[in-house]
Amino acid sequence: MDAAITHDAVERVRPLHGVKPALTALAIGTFAVGAGEFGIMSILPAFAHSLNLTIEQATPVISSYALGVVIGAPVLAVAGAKLSRRSMVLALLCLFIIGNIATILCTQLPYIEAMRFITGLPHGAFFGIAALIGASLVDHAHRGRAIGFVFSGIMLSTLIGAPAFGVASQYVSWRIIYGFIAFLGFICILSVLYYIPKDKPHPDINPLSELDALKSGQVWLTLLTGAIGFGGLFGVYTFLTSALAEVTHLNHWIISIYQVIYGLGLVAGNAFGSIMVDRNLNKTVLIALIASIIFMIGFWLTLPYAWLALIFCFLLPAACIMLSPALQTRLMDVAGEAQTLAAALNHSAFNMANALGPWIAAQLIESGFGLGSVGWGGALLSAGGLLIYLVAMYLMKRSAAH
Repeated sequence: MDAAITHDAVERVRPLHGVKPALTALAIGTFAVGAGEFGIMSILPAFAHSLNLTIEQATPVISSYALGVVIGAPVLAVAGAKLSRRSMVLALLCLFIIGNIATILCTQLPYIEAMRFITGLPHGAFFGIAALIGASLVDHAHRGRAIGFVFSGIMLSTLIGAPAFGVASQYVSWRIIYGFIAFLGFICILSVLYYIPKDKPHPDINPLSELDALKSGQVWLTLLTGAIGFGGLFGVYTFLTSALAEVTHLNHWIISIYQVIYGLGLVAGNAFGSIMVDRNLNKTVLIALIASIIFMIGFWLTLPYAWLALIFCFLLPAACIMLSPALQTRLMDVAGEAQTLAAALNHSAFNMANALGPWIAAQLIESGFGLGSVGWGGALLSAGGLLIYLVAMYLMKRSAAH
């Protein structure tokens, strides 16, 4: 039987130094962890050159991190079920720091890949638990905005962190950059210790009870909505530079401006979606997916025209990312008492989309449909996510009627 929607599963806590500083402390963490994930994409050429590798030979460091996220989210969520959420966040940050430091100490690619896998392990659980803590700091009517504020860190890491690291990699070693990312994790630990209030551990809980989340059809449908519906966002982002260079015929420095606009779209969409979630969660998801379909197709049609493409480089990510706070909030509603695992699994689904979207986009391009096909391919993925969510809404309504 599906878990019933509950609004009381997230225990409320009162921060001693104010809600905004507490949420900012968590946002610093999502910025650091987000920079650790996306930073390697912007410094990959310098990373590969330092190890005398081709870019193709170096790309496994990206997939090894993603694999760590997918595996680590459920495993660590269950393993840490007895801990307080504050303690769990601190433990995950320590693992993140250790993984990054170990990465920069390695000199051979296989060892670096192993360390990137370890660094990815705390990613999903950290984001999930940070969202739960953020929601616990405010009343129910403001959960969406609190979660959106916490997640603003990862949006800013895409907008500011990754491009800045790309520029920095031309002047300093990638090891220094990842040392800085580890330092950001340490700053977050200090911020959490000072600003996040202590909550109670759960010594009597059975960690395997977190697996109850996997019994809920609504949890699975919500995760599947994200795994499919987010795919187009990553597919377009992966081939954005190539599409703007080869189809729109832009210079490298102009492409950088388009990438910044893409990041601004993520920040704006996350903020707007967070407000919308507090008003009507289901409508937010539907609007996000329908708008994603429209803007994906718009990106495909306008890609040859520089100014029109610029508009859709903002609208497309803005629409897609509205799903992030919406689906995270919905998981809180449908997971019953298994909050931690459900929240962490959302980021496993996110990384599944990160694998699925670029793979489908690559298949379309290799099949001769051209770089613009990433747009209509992404629209199909958004349509798939929409269909899944409509099924979830129908089943929930039918369950409530009985």
